[in-house]
Amino acid sequence: MPENSHRFFRNAACAYFPCHAVADDADFNCLFCFCPLYWLEDCGGSPAFKNGIKDCTGCTLPHRPEGYDAVLARLRREFAHRAPRPDPGPNGNPTGAPDKSLDKNRNKGQD
Repeated sequence: MPENSHRFFRNAACAYFPCHAVADDADFNCLFCFCPLYWLEDCGGSPAFKNGIKDCTGCTLPHRPEGYDAVLARLRREFAHRAPRPDPGPNGNPTGAPDKSLDKNRNKGQD
């Protein structure tokens, strides 16, 4: 059984442990008690949809030993894909970036 760390946490004292049916709970990771991928319709796990509600009862992805790496990799991909991109401003500069053309105009006639 792995030791508790930033990648793994096992809480056998929890009233709900294990919260999913597994053959062996020795490597059951409780770190993601609430799955951070729940908000994704296609989360990479094995949820069922019942009356439009996502039911993750049959999914153990975040609780398996490789779950930490799988969850973090997916979150990185999602956040990179959804990260706000700078809005091009005048002259193609991202909003908030200095507009170098203003510096040239500011110094004209001051020689």
